[in-house]
Amino acid sequence: MAEKSDAWGSRVGLILAMAGNAVGLGNFLRFPVQAVQNGGGAFIIPYLICFLIMGIPLLFIEWSSGRFGGKFGNHSTPYILDSMVKGRVLKYIGVFGIFTNMAVAAYYCYIESWTMSYVYHSLVGTFEGMSQANVATFFSDYVDIEHSTTGIPYESVFFYIICLVINTYILSKGLKGIEKVAKIGMPLLILFGAILAIKGLTLGTSGASDIFPDANAWDGLNFLWTPQYSSLLDLKVWMAAAGQIFFTLSVGMGTVHCYAAYLDEKDDVALNAVSAGFMNEFVEVVLGSLIVIPIAAGYLGLDWVIQNAGFGMAFQTMPYLFQQWGSVIAVIAGVLWFGLLFFAGITSSLAMGTPWIGFMRDEFGWNQNKGAWSFGLIALILGLPTVIYFQEGVFDEYDYWAGTVSLVVFAMLETILFSWVFGLEKGWPAITSGADIKVPIIYKFIIKYITPMMLIIIFVGSLFKPKDNDWSGNLNNLFSGHSWVLDNGSIIKKVMHAGIREEIAATTDLALITKLEDKIFYLNSARLLLVSLFLFICSLVYLAYLKRKREGRATL
Repeated sequence: MAEKSDAWGSRVGLILAMAGNAVGLGNFLRFPVQAVQNGGGAFIIPYLICFLIMGIPLLFIEWSSGRFGGKFGNHSTPYILDSMVKGRVLKYIGVFGIFTNMAVAAYYCYIESWTMSYVYHSLVGTFEGMSQANVATFFSDYVDIEHSTTGIPYESVFFYIICLVINTYILSKGLKGIEKVAKIGMPLLILFGAILAIKGLTLGTSGASDIFPDANAWDGLNFLWTPQYSSLLDLKVWMAAAGQIFFTLSVGMGTVHCYAAYLDEKDDVALNAVSAGFMNEFVEVVLGSLIVIPIAAGYLGLDWVIQNAGFGMAFQTMPYLFQQWGSVIAVIAGVLWFGLLFFAGITSSLAMGTPWIGFMRDEFGWNQNKGAWSFGLIALILGLPTVIYFQEGVFDEYDYWAGTVSLVVFAMLETILFSWVFGLEKGWPAITSGADIKVPIIYKFIIKYITPMMLIIIFVGSLFKPKDNDWSGNLNNLFSGHSWVLDNGSIIKKVMHAGIREEIAATTDLALITKLEDKIFYLNSARLLLVSLFLFICSLVYLAYLKRKREGRATL
């Protein structure tokens, strides 16, 4: 049994780091938008059910798998899975657990750098006197590297590199550095969020204006928290709710495995998994729903929020809303909001570096410093195209393939391996051994049947997503003998750039055609980079296998 080369300093630090891994930008930027776009209260019930029957089981699987692999000295998913399931091919499924983190970190740190920049702009009063349209234009200018909002040449590149260097430096300090950031960042995140949430709760109708006379913050809260049981029969809402679970818990990435691999064999994983999961849910469902939507509804009205809800509201709308509180409070609110997002981002991005560092240390003897800075260099090479060619869609392409499809594929495969190949006769003791809580026996059935089935449905649903995301309508058409029409957002259509090609076919504007064809080139280049990264990691896993074979440690 191998000795662990690093260790967590305390259980509190571990739970906060795990919660920080899960609590990310999606808790505040994606969850409110998903809720609004899927009917508010209609979204909440399917979401909470998915958390219990998919989120918690995945946490149990990943925590227990990580601890199991860790006792054999494995700290990344290729050989964590190899320690559980023997077979030369199966270890390559674990490549997703390194690939996804490196690819996501490359563009995730770019969003993180926005929060750093916006803290700066809030402090210097950049947004003072700006209209909502001007604030939105500011963001558009910021992501266009040819513009500068501070006088710094290539401002967005500058802040991105600074953000990446901060992440890399902390990673070079090992688990103790990550733990220290989590112990500081998570309490501050919750404090900042609570202050802004109180403002959202107490805003009421005080933000109403001549332009938006019916604005009422409570309309936003009522919209989110009024249950609509009809949603239980809406497949579209269920797919959206299940998809949000991946983003909110950081499952299907490999980070949970890696963190858990540093636990002692007798340490609890069941209570730790539940604690981290529910802390994340508190931040997302309570704080995440009490800031953006009610404050925006309080000034702009619920109808405006429903029509304009999107990822960019955090940057294109919130600075304008803060200005309504006066110049001094606007500065404080801006620092609280973007500081909150920064802490949410960095506690997640730090986790993304640990699988690569653990793998290179285990297999090739690299030290923490070398592993961390090599991770930073690869992330920089991968990430700069998402910064420079943001408006050409490279950022979104990374997010789709690495941050969405890859998560679903890996979660589906690892769940099947855990439940059916490793087997619950070994898997259940791996979850419950040393547990500080009694895990309900019903989860044995859920993990074996319900969770794999849901993940397969999500994957197949992503492949064959129906036009306009209208599941019920397309199922009725199919049963009536009509064809199933794929949406351009389905994996099959996405591979073929169907949406862009339809735009090309629908126009005679040569300039627009050239622009769209150029976009296809950039997107294909992004895919080439991602495929190259995946193959590169596969080659390292193969070299590690050969090295283990020479040393007599390899499995068949």
